[in-house]
Amino acid sequence: MKQKKIPLRKCIVCQEMYPKKELVRVVRTPEEEIRIDLNGKAAGRGTYVCRRETCMTPDTFASGKWKKTLERALNMTISQEQYDAFRNQWLELIGK
Repeated sequence: MKQKKIPLRKCIVCQEMYPKKELVRVVRTPEEEIRIDLNGKAAGRGTYVCRRETCMTPDTFASGKWKKTLERALNMTISQEQYDAFRNQWLELIGK
């Protein structure tokens, strides 16, 4: 019996490859909003972040590196209001 191929994706923070189901998808919607897509099926351009603590900590947000990384990955300019809303949604997800 042939084994099913497991799709791999790269975390935009640590640049490591993981099975797609182990990652959190961040998507830019057609309305230019940034959302966390827990099902992985939302329409729009998506990128992935692993669940390792070093990639998900609130400290990584403070550095400003996250905003630039997201802008590059989602191919858009992110306003500070959009970034703050996304950051709040992210912190809610990880329970901080």
